[in-house]
Amino acid sequence: MAILRSEEVRKMNSDERQDELDKLVMELIRERAVTSAGGAPESPGKIKEIRRTIARIKTIQTETKK
Repeated sequence: MAILRSEEVRKMNSDERQDELDKLVMELIRERAVTSAGGAPESPGKIKEIRRTIARIKTIQTETKK
């Protein structure tokens, strides 16, 4: 999954943002499942980056609602 920057997220419409958010949440669930099953994650910083991207999207969604 590509890292989304704030500018990229702001250019998306609300439906695109929600779709991207859903994909990221599913990817986070998969990564956590691999880690909890005892496997080594592909990239150690991937979970952290996914969480940050999710937070970025949610923040921008909240800003646009106001």
